[in-house]
Amino acid sequence: MFATPIPNAATTPLQTLEGTLERVTFQNEENGYTIAKVVPRGKAYEVTVVGTLTGVSVGESLRLRGVWTEHPRYGKQFQVRDYVVQLPATLEGLRKYLGSGLIRGIGPVNAGRIVDAFGLQTLEVIEHNVNRLREVSGIGEKRAASVAVAWEEQKQIKEIMLFLQSHGVSTGLAVKIFKQYGDEAIAIVQENPYRLAKDIWGIGFKTADKVARQMGVAHDAPQRIEAGLRYVLGTFSDEGHCFATRPQLLDAATQILEVPIAGCEPALGSLLQQEELIAEDEAIYLPPFFRAETSVAAKLRLLLRSPRDRLEAFAALDWERACAWLDGRNDFKLVETQRQAVQMALTNKVAILTGGPGTGKTTITRAIIQLLQSKGCSVLLAAPTGRAAKRLSELTGLEAKTLHRLLEYKPAQGNRFLRDSENPLDTDLIIVDEASMIDILLINHLLQAVEAGSHLLLVGDGDQLPSVGPGNVLQDLIASTVIPVTRLETIFRQADDSFIIVNAHRINHGELPLFPPETRDFFLFHQEDPEQATALVLDIVTRRIPAKFGLNAERDVQVLSPMHRGPAGVSALNRRLQEVLNPPAADKTQITHGSRVLRTGDRVMQIHNDYERQVFNGDMGRITAIDLEDQTVAIAFDDTVALYEFSELDAIVHAYAVSIHKAQGSEFPAVVLPLLTQHYMMLQRNLLYTGVTRARSLVVLVGGMRAIAIAVRNDKIARRNTRLAQRLQALER
Repeated sequence: MFATPIPNAATTPLQTLEGTLERVTFQNEENGYTIAKVVPRGKAYEVTVVGTLTGVSVGESLRLRGVWTEHPRYGKQFQVRDYVVQLPATLEGLRKYLGSGLIRGIGPVNAGRIVDAFGLQTLEVIEHNVNRLREVSGIGEKRAASVAVAWEEQKQIKEIMLFLQSHGVSTGLAVKIFKQYGDEAIAIVQENPYRLAKDIWGIGFKTADKVARQMGVAHDAPQRIEAGLRYVLGTFSDEGHCFATRPQLLDAATQILEVPIAGCEPALGSLLQQEELIAEDEAIYLPPFFRAETSVAAKLRLLLRSPRDRLEAFAALDWERACAWLDGRNDFKLVETQRQAVQMALTNKVAILTGGPGTGKTTITRAIIQLLQSKGCSVLLAAPTGRAAKRLSELTGLEAKTLHRLLEYKPAQGNRFLRDSENPLDTDLIIVDEASMIDILLINHLLQAVEAGSHLLLVGDGDQLPSVGPGNVLQDLIASTVIPVTRLETIFRQADDSFIIVNAHRINHGELPLFPPETRDFFLFHQEDPEQATALVLDIVTRRIPAKFGLNAERDVQVLSPMHRGPAGVSALNRRLQEVLNPPAADKTQITHGSRVLRTGDRVMQIHNDYERQVFNGDMGRITAIDLEDQTVAIAFDDTVALYEFSELDAIVHAYAVSIHKAQGSEFPAVVLPLLTQHYMMLQRNLLYTGVTRARSLVVLVGGMRAIAIAVRNDKIARRNTRLAQRLQALER
């Protein structure tokens, strides 16, 4: 039994409502605000209750105190001020309670069988004699044992929840805390609540600070200020920076912590002394990013200066003859810049090939591979994401891997890459596509695995958005002028072939895109009103594109949006598109997670790196199964099927619509892109350019020329705090 008071309770005399929780129709995971249906004791009808109800499960008996109110739209409601939860006391209550997903291993079917077998003694059997569950049809020794474990877990979670709820922590976060710390959860949180922000994805400093303050941690306590400084520096890395300057860090920290700079400086000094942070002049780094930057610069210098060269035969090659040989084998002839690019990659230890769509990057990559194969040389192909690797394989006819698979990442072996400086990749040349997506940590791991005699070719479009992770690697390498670069600027696919290509380059050069009547692949539907634009997007995706182009709306069309919020933002579009593309059906299992409904068949995306599952930020997949008994969701990604427990689903979002940032490295048959003036804060040239270049055969913009013009004219790209280019230049001096 436990109770949770609601802050700021009204002075109105409270009434009591007792009944059984029938279902939860909505719950905010952050603050616990809930809308639920309760069947009053002895009655056959439902009433709506609203308020903060955390830690409640369907089927439980509730004693609620609050006031009856009349909502202008939804009618009579009971507003909860505080409540007590009791175990169910009726057979129907027990069935609902056990079948609600509370205990992993018991779903609705097995819940009914168990209650039929043991009646009102059901919970006592599970608590004291769980082996008796084997008497129930469909429950064997293995499932009985897993139910026993799950029952203990949920009891412990409830105890932890009691403690955490009194400090403002939601049910969802309580489960995460239990999974991280187990039985020691309460002791760890009591000792240092700021560990929550450091150890658990999804719990930020503000949540940890709220817990700490309610536990009595002083406003100016050193541990609070140190945690705040780490948090602020983490927000800089989330925005793509490798470091913050000392003034930037202290200024942001004083605003968040509400303490003066003089109060932050001693804590900063302590963190630097403990080497939890690293200072280089005015730059303050989190250690992984400082080590990565310095290591990348040093390894590139080593590769460039190493006398070993596994492709030294190409230094003496007759390139005129070699290019003539290539021309004779293919249905194209390399132009001079393309010939130079091929030669550059095969005669320089590290090289960069950059250019926009249609400029011949794939043609050059194929030519390089053909020459290597003619000489019996080896090549490895890789890309940052599964989708990009799959596309590279299709374009070259050779196997391409994600960088994590290429480097043999093994989370079970201490989160390490098996391929490193002591166990380098055995190959003559490594070609990495979509190099603009590589952040500073990943390029460091890659370079550690490049053997001193091997060559490395980075292929990418430097005008696209930079990596989601910290750093601006491709641009920094180009800007350093230390690495040989070939820039491709000539478009080889002209307007009669693709206005996607032409307009991508126009956008990149600061010119408005063209929408001529003869276009077959680039369209604008004028609509400035956000609500009507959303309705138009739905119609285009579900009816017009399939009818005109024969594309499958569910499989071939991807909606991209500049923003997450608003009627034409990612969140709203996902809700609307799910309703149309994957509506509820008798043969589809679904669950409610927070305010979202996840259903078999849903298109979804991973939103942070999960090294254990080897599924990474931006990877897209599809829900193939939801197991209500074991409380797991199976998601098929490009090259793996990953299993998630219900409590881990914060890492998954719907992907019928995604942000342009998250679409990096992906390519889709058709892209629909709402572009409205309400998106003005995000309207940038490289954002629009990246969105347009995600499409293979069709682009449809929904919005107006004013929003397009704002984006095209705004070429002010936020500068990231990095020092890679300077480090490379310094090493070359």
